[in-house]
Amino acid sequence: MVPPTAIAEASRSGGEPAIKDPVKDTILTPRFYTTDFEAMAAMDLRPNQEELEAICEEFRKDYNRHHFVRNEAFDGAADKLDPETRRVFVEFLEQSCTSEFSGFLLYKELSRRIKQKNPLLAECFAHMARDEARHAGFLNKAMGDFGVQLDLGFLTANKAYTFFKPKFIFYATYLSEKIGYWRYIAIYRHLEQNPDSKIFPIFNFFENWCQDENRHGDFFDALMKAQPSSVRGLQARLWCRFFLLAVFATMYVRDVARKEFYEALGLDAREYDKYVIAKTNETSARVFPVVLNVDHPKFYERLERIVGNNNSLSQADASGAPAPVRLLRKLPFWGANALEMAKLFFAAPIRSENYQPAIR
Repeated sequence: MVPPTAIAEASRSGGEPAIKDPVKDTILTPRFYTTDFEAMAAMDLRPNQEELEAICEEFRKDYNRHHFVRNEAFDGAADKLDPETRRVFVEFLEQSCTSEFSGFLLYKELSRRIKQKNPLLAECFAHMARDEARHAGFLNKAMGDFGVQLDLGFLTANKAYTFFKPKFIFYATYLSEKIGYWRYIAIYRHLEQNPDSKIFPIFNFFENWCQDENRHGDFFDALMKAQPSSVRGLQARLWCRFFLLAVFATMYVRDVARKEFYEALGLDAREYDKYVIAKTNETSARVFPVVLNVDHPKFYERLERIVGNNNSLSQADASGAPAPVRLLRKLPFWGANALEMAKLFFAAPIRSENYQPAIR
């Protein structure tokens, strides 16, 4: 599959959308990943092969083959947004496009590198790459309606790649896919009840879209069960806590920082994130040995302190002071964030067998 092109279709005025410079990498921006392909190729799927074969058959059906087709609802829709809403919506499109394209690159490379040694796993990754490419291309075309697009080829060649061991890829991508499901379905259901807040027709596609995310998450659930050491034992419990916290904290801090986007949809960013975190935490108990106690009153108090510290870090960056002075001003807030994250990590988790056993 060819990566979604960054070459735009002509805009209604006949001009070409400008290529947008990628945002500067920060702890809150989507990452690009690579892994140990030989270890992935050597994985024994027999402990859960039947479920993986059933999921692969679901992928083959490609339920959304004809879903992501633009229609007349897109014509002129971008012109109806005020400048501030346009700005925050384009930021949302860019973050989402980069995240989907990151998934495409990882899954496509996995499917290519392990095809000879592990054909079932390779086929599953190829189908997921297809879905992610479709999503990224659709998002990039939506950006074109606003006169800009991402150069996805440039991102492929120039973005920094983070190496994760296979089990870390499992944790990170499982959570990314499941949290994506709950994010998209929550927005879709809200806009179903509040159609006047539907600022752009791309949201009409979110119900089917989130089903792709859900199927991808189910695949990683089944893959972790085929590799029992990834979800059993003390080390697995610690890593699952770490990834749950990292994903939840990153989403919360990022979404509160761009709360204007959610306000444009008639949503409160904090309440929306609390719902998505609770549902993702609950879903994760189906495969992770432990989940976080997100109902503890200190959980969001500590996340709010991190939000405040991040605001102070942004102010230090924007102060115009010399770099050494900015660094000195930022050190206390970095330290405070590290302390809050440590407190969150060491807070007592909930064993999944004790967490709403009905969902098991």
